[in-house]
Amino acid sequence: MTPPEEPWKSDIWRNRPAFLYSRRPIARYVGRPAAEFLKIEPAAGVVLVVCAVAAMLWANSPWSASYEAVWGLDITFSFGDFELHHSLKDWINDGLMAVFFFVVGLEIKQEIVSGELASPRNAVPPIAAAVGGMAVPALIYAALNAGGEGAHGWGIPMATDIAFAVGVLALFGSRIPSAARIFLLTLAIVDDLGAIAVIAVFYTDDLSPEWLIAAAALTALAVLMRLLNVWSPAVYLVIGVMLWVAMLESGVHATIAGVVMGLIIAARPLLDPSVAHDEAQELAKDGLTVEETERLVKLTRDAQPPAARLQHQNHRFSSFVVLPLFALANAGIPLSSDLVGAAFGSTVTLGIIAGLVVGKTVGITLVTWLVVKLGLGRMPRGTTWPLLASIGAVAGIGFTVALFIAELAFYGGDPVLAYEAKIGVLAASVLAAVLGAAAVHFTAPRAPREEDADPDREDAPVAGLGLSDCFSRATRP
Repeated sequence: MTPPEEPWKSDIWRNRPAFLYSRRPIARYVGRPAAEFLKIEPAAGVVLVVCAVAAMLWANSPWSASYEAVWGLDITFSFGDFELHHSLKDWINDGLMAVFFFVVGLEIKQEIVSGELASPRNAVPPIAAAVGGMAVPALIYAALNAGGEGAHGWGIPMATDIAFAVGVLALFGSRIPSAARIFLLTLAIVDDLGAIAVIAVFYTDDLSPEWLIAAAALTALAVLMRLLNVWSPAVYLVIGVMLWVAMLESGVHATIAGVVMGLIIAARPLLDPSVAHDEAQELAKDGLTVEETERLVKLTRDAQPPAARLQHQNHRFSSFVVLPLFALANAGIPLSSDLVGAAFGSTVTLGIIAGLVVGKTVGITLVTWLVVKLGLGRMPRGTTWPLLASIGAVAGIGFTVALFIAELAFYGGDPVLAYEAKIGVLAASVLAAVLGAAAVHFTAPRAPREEDADPDREDAPVAGLGLSDCFSRATRP
């Protein structure tokens, strides 16, 4: 629900409205439209594309030297004799990206506990499809690069970018069956889990046993806190930061700490929601004192699963700060005619393009077909085989995680290989997005199914009680 045209007139304000809801021109014509844009499902993908294009333009402009200078800026944190010494780009890739993977870990935990991954019949097809969508691209890349300098990059075309892939489907609105959306989301989540495992096992530096033991001890401590029913976010924040440092120093990529903490956070609420609701109703019956209002806030908070609450709190920061900064720092590839010509004659670039564009579609469709035909799972409701193949094509958008693995695969090696890999990821992602969107356009139902068009269906998204709801109620006659 959007705020009324004149939100500054609402009786909800004590003296004057917050800036965003004021009548100032910058709030009316910039602030509120921007806030509404950020609520749109494909918005994160749009911002990511803009930042990637900006990085490309910057890296190929007369100011290209400043691109390397900014992201190569040295930043050091000292704690007594202990120092963390990295470039700005590394702080983004190793530090901020841990937040992104924390959100991914929370999503995985929710799906395992109460989502598609909790039901074997529903979970098997997207899980199997994700495996096929990782294995076939990796095999295609490995076949083209066997014994070559780029052989180490086999993990690059395995990844699917959740933000972009889900954003492409969102463009088609209710034409996409809800089960098909869930299929892609679950597939992308499992794909991310696979990519995380590949990063942890195959793309690590020299391991430090001492720091690994420290990381294991901190993980055990976090699990113990969870078993003891400790719910304080501050406790897990402190453990999470310490775990991140231990992972960073151990040689296992530091972003794994984000996934570990995401998987540990509880995915079921502390309070029984129905009992909490009844108590809240009882509290509000005769008006609320300040103490009762605080109690009501706690009931509302603790009746929600912490994983869902934290995912909601961190989603926008991850989507609109972390990922755009990652794109700005990593997508700036100098595109000289010689480099582009060499890239498209390189087996590294061709392996990534073939893996993401062809391998994803073939792997996802073929493995899903086998699972369904063997009776191990069922097709997503309302989804045809042509539509499923189209969804497989959309899953070929690798971008964020693929660029991330490309950076790890050729870090400290031949920079030309890294450039060729990044060109391959960008070209494949654009190609997969265009071909996938076109395929979905021709294979998706022309009219929404009744259960997907009905806003009152059980699985329909429920709007939160934000300020816009307060405005509408306050101004309602």
